[in-house]
Amino acid sequence: MKNIFTTIIGGKYRGKKIALLSNDSTRSTKSIVKESYFNTVQFEIVDMPFFEVFAGSGSIGLEAVSRGASKAYFIEIDFKAYKVLNANCEAIDASACITYKGDSFNIYPDVIKKFSHDNSRAFIYLDPPFDIRENMNDIYDKTIKLIENTPKEVVELIAIEHISDKSFPEVLGEFRLKKVKKFGKTTLSYYE
Repeated sequence: MKNIFTTIIGGKYRGKKIALLSNDSTRSTKSIVKESYFNTVQFEIVDMPFFEVFAGSGSIGLEAVSRGASKAYFIEIDFKAYKVLNANCEAIDASACITYKGDSFNIYPDVIKKFSHDNSRAFIYLDPPFDIRENMNDIYDKTIKLIENTPKEVVELIAIEHISDKSFPEVLGEFRLKKVKKFGKTTLSYYE
């Protein structure tokens, strides 16, 4: 299986290529979605932790590192994607990256506890597999529960990348929907 590549679009590693895994287990974020997201958070993420859940090859978190995030945390369950993620972290800045291999739903609470212990607030980006994929019909319900159980004190902003025909509630736990941006079949929902 061949890798395809994308490019870091801004910051100190702008123009550096990172690999994307071309298989059915991951879906990479479109450039237009990534650009829109970073136009929203570009000045706020400097010196802040960034947490990419369902990371795939890590293109969002690595973009955050390039743009000045203090550290990027990644969770990925797929073995091949995890290997690509680690290679990408090495290519950009391994010292700013912390990767976890395993189920996002199991590991997420531990990373959140770490932010709580460190008294830090993080930008959290969740990109679960679209619910149209096989065995993923409850993925958004499980993602909603993760957010509802996240303490407000550790969050600067939460973004969910999801299929456009799914809409999320106005309120999730302690968080309120701030804005929704649609890009064809993909939508970003922001919570504060």
